[in-house]
Amino acid sequence: MTRSAHGVELTSAGKAFPEHARMALLQAEAAKEAALRAVQPAKPTFALGFMSGAEIGLLPEVDRVLRDEFPGVEIRLSSDYSPVLAKALMRRKLDAAFIQPEEQMGDLSYKPVRTDLLLFAFPSDHRLASQAAIAPQEVAVENFCLPSKSAPAVRRVVLEYFNRAGIDLKPELEVHNVVHAISMITSTRAVMLLPAYTKRYLPESITTRPVKGEAPTLDLVLAYNKANKSPILKLLISRVGKLVKAPS
Repeated sequence: MTRSAHGVELTSAGKAFPEHARMALLQAEAAKEAALRAVQPAKPTFALGFMSGAEIGLLPEVDRVLRDEFPGVEIRLSSDYSPVLAKALMRRKLDAAFIQPEEQMGDLSYKPVRTDLLLFAFPSDHRLASQAAIAPQEVAVENFCLPSKSAPAVRRVVLEYFNRAGIDLKPELEVHNVVHAISMITSTRAVMLLPAYTKRYLPESITTRPVKGEAPTLDLVLAYNKANKSPILKLLISRVGKLVKAPS
C-alpha cells in the first residue's frame, strides 16, 4: 500500500492480488467438483416425452419401471404436441416419447403401447346426450370442431372416419389441445371426436358418448431414434407392453 494526500491506496501488485485470489478460489472449486465426479460417476439421465395428456396413467408406471432397474436415474420430462416430440427424437434431444405415429419420420422406430377409441364429446345438456351412442350422420348438422394441424394424426383419423361414412365434413372451428377443446365445446356448444383418455380431463358440463357402429381409433406408441443404444431405453422398450391397458 502507499500513502498520499488522498489517503491509502493499493499498489499495482496489491490491486492484482484480489483477482488472482478469486481465480484461485474458482479453480479450487472446479478441482473439487472434478474430484467428486471422479469418485461419484455422473447420474444417468433419460429424456422422456409425453404427448400432452398421455402422461396421466402412464408416467407413474414408467417412473417405477425405470427406477427399479436404475435407482439413480434422472428422468427429464417433456410434454408437447406429438409432431414436436417426434422432431425432438429425430434430433436426439429426447431418448423416447409416447406419441401418435407420425408420417415422414424415417429415423424413428415405434413400439405399440395401446389403441384408444374416439368418443363424441359435447355439452351435457345437448340433444345428443339422451342417446346411448351417436352415429356420424347425427352430427353432420352440428357445429363440429376438428383437431388442428398441430395434431395431424388425430385430425387424419377424424376426417377419414367421416369420409368413410359418406359425410363431407365442413368444420367451422379447429382446436389445438384438450384445454382448447373444452373451451370451444362449452362456449360454442360444439361437438367433437376426442380420444377416450381425455375423458379424465373433461368437466361435468361436457359429456361423452361412444360412436355407433365401428368407432375410429388412435394408436399410442413409444417412439425412439433407431441410433439410440441407451440401456435405459432398451429396458423401457422391453417393458412397454406391460405398462398400461387401454383406458375405459
